[in-house]
Amino acid sequence: MAIFLYKLGSLAYRKKWPFLAFWLILMIAIGTLAGAFAKSPSTSFTIPGLDSVVTMEKMQERFPGAEDATTTASGTIVVQAPEGGTLTDPAVLAEVNEMLGEVRATGVLADSETIVDPVMASQGLQAQMVPQLEAQGTPPEKIAADLAAVSPLSGDETTGVIAVNFDAATVGDIAAEDVDAVTAILEDYDEGDLKVAYNGNAFGAAAAEINMTSEVVGLLVAAVVLMVTFGSLVAAGMPLISAVIGVAIGILGVQLTTAFSDDINEMTPVLASMIGLAVGIDYALFIVSRFRNELIKAAGGNDMEPKDLAEKLRGMSVATRAHAMGKATGTAGSAVIFAGLTVLIALVALSIINIPFLTAMALAAAATVVVAVLVALSFLPALVGLFGTRVFAGRLIGVKAPDPEDESPTMGLRWVRRVRKRPVAHLIVGVLFLGLLAIPAVNMRLAMPTDGTASPGTPPRIAHEMIDDAFGPGRNAPMLAVVDTIDVAAEERPAALAAAIQEFVSTDGVVNAQVAATTENLDTAQVLITPEYSATDPQTSETLQALRDAETGFADATGASYGITGVTPIFDDISDRLQDVLLPYIAIVLVLAFLILLLVFRSIWVPLIAALGFGLSVAATFGVTVAIFQEGWLGIIDDPQPLLSFLPIMLIGLVFGLAMDYQLFLVTRMREGWAHGKTPGNATANGFKHGARVVTAAALIMISVFAAFMAQEMVFIKTMGFALAVAVLFDAFVVRMMIIPATMFLLDERAWWLPAWLDRILPKVDVEGEGISHITVENAEAPALEPAASR
Repeated sequence: MAIFLYKLGSLAYRKKWPFLAFWLILMIAIGTLAGAFAKSPSTSFTIPGLDSVVTMEKMQERFPGAEDATTTASGTIVVQAPEGGTLTDPAVLAEVNEMLGEVRATGVLADSETIVDPVMASQGLQAQMVPQLEAQGTPPEKIAADLAAVSPLSGDETTGVIAVNFDAATVGDIAAEDVDAVTAILEDYDEGDLKVAYNGNAFGAAAAEINMTSEVVGLLVAAVVLMVTFGSLVAAGMPLISAVIGVAIGILGVQLTTAFSDDINEMTPVLASMIGLAVGIDYALFIVSRFRNELIKAAGGNDMEPKDLAEKLRGMSVATRAHAMGKATGTAGSAVIFAGLTVLIALVALSIINIPFLTAMALAAAATVVVAVLVALSFLPALVGLFGTRVFAGRLIGVKAPDPEDESPTMGLRWVRRVRKRPVAHLIVGVLFLGLLAIPAVNMRLAMPTDGTASPGTPPRIAHEMIDDAFGPGRNAPMLAVVDTIDVAAEERPAALAAAIQEFVSTDGVVNAQVAATTENLDTAQVLITPEYSATDPQTSETLQALRDAETGFADATGASYGITGVTPIFDDISDRLQDVLLPYIAIVLVLAFLILLLVFRSIWVPLIAALGFGLSVAATFGVTVAIFQEGWLGIIDDPQPLLSFLPIMLIGLVFGLAMDYQLFLVTRMREGWAHGKTPGNATANGFKHGARVVTAAALIMISVFAAFMAQEMVFIKTMGFALAVAVLFDAFVVRMMIIPATMFLLDERAWWLPAWLDRILPKVDVEGEGISHITVENAEAPALEPAASR
């Protein structure tokens, strides 16, 4: 592999235009196809096999017109009268009807003639329900409770809800301009006397628009770090341009995939952008940094400032520079491939959980990582070749950017010497620090995104709060029971249905239960259940579980059965599934980490401490994220919420790959030194000196890129950006730069122990490019370069 990469890097440097043209044409082609065929991302978060999903499927089978609540193209308009007034006031009612008239006139809603103001809708509902319930002998108090549970007008007549359906099959089929046409009218009236907000599936896309601010901020900070690292404006631009090309291709590819898959949701491209930008810059950084080292060697000195290197470059031949790029690609490029492979494995492993939308998010991010690796190995050398001798031009005054090959002590060497003097103290401090930060993680609560977790001040959040205040929290968290009486005698079905309603009403946490629909022969019924608490309240989950626990007794007593579905139960089941698979997934990732590093480092202890260190950094990240975003510690977040259900698993998958990157780039140089005769302690110190500067720069770039995504309005992206930034901070600077070297010093020679039988069966992995160490400028094109194994 090292020889192939050497040839690829040197060829791309010399024959730059075909490589540059290939990637640019590919980007334009994918962008053109995406513009022509891409669809709106999906908003579905369902998982096949969940109790609530199975119940939903049964309901749709028995009631052919029933829609999937998670994908229906519907929304809710919430209106509130001016302070001191009610919606029944003639002037207020006239303004509401004027607004609804304009909404109907847009022509984008289905059955727009049925859209009426909440007062009229309430009166019509009362005229329909009361006679029916009285004829059935329903007690007056139950009639009043049923009306209150479904009335579009609040009890004090100040707030009303209006259900609307867009003229589309699913929410993903709604044109953005159609949503904008309606929301523009609503927002215009909200500026007047009325208070108007909106939420629901159809309006979800308008709730949190994704902008490019995060990417721009991340790139600017990365540029500063790269300029300090290389001491050159031009060299700093190489990783940035390379990463932008890779991310652009990845994001456009994700958008194009929406034409073929319904599992691509609105968060998928943002996550792909986040991880692709970070690793794209880092991988290019590793190669350009190694290229710089090779040029310094070719120039005949190790102690060389950027200005000296720029002067030497002008006298170098193209063959010498191409050889340096080949060596850089064959060495650092080999490590980049293996580092990318670790990220890839961690992300692809998410597919074993069998959650379609999560699998789509992981595969999209994985594909972007693959593109980032390929761009770094082929486009980047060509780009560097394009600048030729000017690649390290644009020198920054006052920035020396020392090379790690320099014999003088670097900051990294001074730090590792401190660790070497007191390894036990540094190990204990590092473990205790991360362990204490991990404590709040025991209180972690997971929930799916709802209008109630939207950013404060956004229309969906405002609408949610208006409904909460006027109708009660449970109005925003309805459940739907599907009562199956097909095995019950026809004459006994009404009694079984009445028993089901009584069972539901008597359950703690249920405010109301009433029949919403029945089949003609009463073999199936839909029962609307209104809980007492909100969708993300733990007590709602307890109520759902109590309803399900009572099903066995109900079936034994009546012969009928029921299941619970709806958005709230579906989201609750998804959270439970994700929480249930969290520990198994962590175990899988740790085992993968151990096996991969066992293969690379040919050691038992190195992979073990690397995997355990990863577990510590992840636990500490969960603790800090829970403390700040869920519990509201330090007052940083003014709207604490449960963590989104799929954040922990996605975080583990991403951080695993990044952590192994740092482990790889630091410890491979330690092993190289040990294999060439250094004592274990000296090898550890020297390897740390060589890798610390680049890994520090890479970590700072990762942290800045991820932290910049906290500026996004989407809660999941904001929290994920924070968690990833903190995870990189802990893993790079506490685990990899303190715990790992401290442990290596304590283990000494034992750090590289591997049973002889295992050493014989493990395949050899040339991550450091040992196979190209014999290549020089003179023999680079010789046939002898081919049989590397014969050396």
